[in-house]
Amino acid sequence: MLKSMRVSALAAALMAATSLTAFAEVVYHRGNTADPETLDQHKTSTVYEAHILRDLYEGLVTYAADGQIIPGVAEDWTISDDGTVYTFTLRDNAKWSNGDPVVAGDFEYSLRRIMTPDTGAKYATVLYPIMNAEKVNKGEAKPEELGVKAVDDKTLEITLESPTPFFVDLLGHQTGLPVHPATVEEHGTDFVKAENFVSNGAYTLTEFVPNAHIKAVKNPHFHDAANVQVETIFYHPTEDRGAALRRFQAGELHTNNDAPTEQVDFMRENLGDQFRVAPYLGTYYYALNHEDENLAKPEVRQALSMAIDREFLADEIWGSTMVAGYSFVPPGIGNYGEPAYADYKDMSQIDREEKAADLLEAAGYGPDKPLKLTINYNTSENHKNTAVAIADMWSPLGVEVSLVNTDTKTHYAMLRDRQDFDVARAGWIGDYSDPQNFLFMVESDNTGFNYARYENPEYDALMDEAAATIDLEKRAGILKQAEEIFMRDLPFIPLMYYGSMNLVSDKVSGFEDNLLNIHPTRWISISE
Repeated sequence: MLKSMRVSALAAALMAATSLTAFAEVVYHRGNTADPETLDQHKTSTVYEAHILRDLYEGLVTYAADGQIIPGVAEDWTISDDGTVYTFTLRDNAKWSNGDPVVAGDFEYSLRRIMTPDTGAKYATVLYPIMNAEKVNKGEAKPEELGVKAVDDKTLEITLESPTPFFVDLLGHQTGLPVHPATVEEHGTDFVKAENFVSNGAYTLTEFVPNAHIKAVKNPHFHDAANVQVETIFYHPTEDRGAALRRFQAGELHTNNDAPTEQVDFMRENLGDQFRVAPYLGTYYYALNHEDENLAKPEVRQALSMAIDREFLADEIWGSTMVAGYSFVPPGIGNYGEPAYADYKDMSQIDREEKAADLLEAAGYGPDKPLKLTINYNTSENHKNTAVAIADMWSPLGVEVSLVNTDTKTHYAMLRDRQDFDVARAGWIGDYSDPQNFLFMVESDNTGFNYARYENPEYDALMDEAAATIDLEKRAGILKQAEEIFMRDLPFIPLMYYGSMNLVSDKVSGFEDNLLNIHPTRWISISE
């Protein structure tokens, strides 16, 4: 009898332990480059904001674990024969985190909001293929004239200016995410605060402690909630990549979306498969202020570009996690073919440096009359080491460089608010695999991303022509002409093509490497 009681007690204890394990909260500690400037999907512009917003909201379409577009709130859609009318059918079980149904009118409201000039959306241009979108965004048409119509609660019709082969991909971008109309109307810009927050994605916001963490919890009303494994996410800002690595090694972070390049060899040796490097659709570049007197001459810009040893940057500073870049559009992009490479791509570095010196001398600069420039960069050892190296490469030409470092939010606010600078570090990660997503950045009216303040009517005309061209091969040729002008005028100096670097604990499953480096928490699970 005593033995039987002991066995029963042991069995009960095991059952209790199993029960505790089964019901233990699954918490994901996710390193995420920097704090967001905003959680307003219509004002966002950075990758680290997108990682959070994709967890909080779901658009008409969304991303699978492998980065491919799949149905989101829209369970399916049809396209008219002429390619200009998209009709989306919304799923019946789509709900907001407060229990309200997600209806077509929510998307009609949201798309009108992002195009309304008063919203101040820096990224509204992504959705310009929608009929009248550009006119509405520029105050030339009313929001009601936007080509978006809620036919009924479950049917949304979007009409385009002209056929756009990648339009569904555009809707996957964070600017295509919906807002909850009633919450925006009640709270205005404060709808992003945790106490007011209503979302329709797999998670909803509960805390935002600047410089500490953002906390999101599973949305029980999400249509696929039963298959969402992670219950709580803590997004930790990790501008200091070295500190992030130490936290990862200590088990404080399950993943981090970057790593210190100066420790690549260490990570490869000690972390094994937990350190991941994969191809990434992006370009690391320096923006040149075309309103700056010192940079007004094209030969000065070309000289600065020629003198940079990109192979050294990619291999020695970035530990071969980057590839030397001689075009703004990265190779391998869809709907394009070979990018328009700089004509000095295949010259030896010595020949390039000699040519650069000649160009600067012709422009009136040299060791006896130095060209004085400032390089602005955002906080990161990687960016600092790159800036120091480039300053050293320019020094023999008679270029005197001062370095200015600020945190990420301040740096990009400076660029977007058109504050004074000479040369500024920036990077662009493709939102979809098409050259337009890179070349549109320096159209003269793209004030949100044209950091160079570049204006060229010929370039703008080519971009407009490409937008109206249905034939993909012909369109690619037009965009190539635009990139050739880009590489001649150099609003930006392309430096390297990105490789994504992620730290991923062996406790994490569902984190799949992909070209867009998109990893929604919805697909992730964690074992302890």
